[in-house]
Amino acid sequence: MKIPSPQPHASLSRRSILKGGWTIGAAGVLGSFAPAAHAAPTDKLKKGDVILFQGDSITDAGRKKDLAMANNSEALGKCYAAMIAGELLAEYPDLGLQCFNRGISGNKVPDLAARWDTDTIALKPAILSIHIGVNDLWHTVAFGSKYKGTIDDYETGYRELIKRSQKEIPGVRIIVCEPFQLRDWPALDPYRAVARKLAGELNLTFVSFHSMFQEAAKTIDKKFWAGDGIHPTIPGHTLMRKAWRQAVGI
Repeated sequence: MKIPSPQPHASLSRRSILKGGWTIGAAGVLGSFAPAAHAAPTDKLKKGDVILFQGDSITDAGRKKDLAMANNSEALGKCYAAMIAGELLAEYPDLGLQCFNRGISGNKVPDLAARWDTDTIALKPAILSIHIGVNDLWHTVAFGSKYKGTIDDYETGYRELIKRSQKEIPGVRIIVCEPFQLRDWPALDPYRAVARKLAGELNLTFVSFHSMFQEAAKTIDKKFWAGDGIHPTIPGHTLMRKAWRQAVGI
């Protein structure tokens, strides 16, 4: 599906963002959002639904991995997943939603596959959001290049995870999140293309995180959104939260 790129706000300034806090940082770039209790979109959320966020350090974001329960602030980490979970729980308190974060720092597609039974299939999510890909490239050029995975390995492994999830969790809605970078690192482009390709081929929701950050960086210095060019700051995670909700339609 085609996700429109966010439009930068013409009058946005660093001072106004910092003065207003991270929520204003998101609103200035992607428009305002005021949470309010309202009827759930029954075609997208149902009573007791499990919402699961999977991925690498961007999703992990310092979560406490010894806490396995749903809807726990420490178990959800300090990231877009926690922001999304908090908003959905507040807006639809009568649904009894269960939100989990199972992102693990450093993970690649093979790492997800190794723990998919316990960290995904067993939770039986109604909505499964996956952000993976940066480490599939990064680990081939860092740490002595011990990992030898290729772009083909990434595509094959990712497709197998998706199809396995669809087979073992009937009716699951899968969200493919675009891997992104703000480092002028074109080597990641093929991995981004694979994620988009899989979403299109398998009729899944695609969240254009990379395009979103590129637009945001035209207005405010890219380090404001991701200090090291990979891991989002609080404003960066807030942009991700907004883009995710727009794409998913919740």
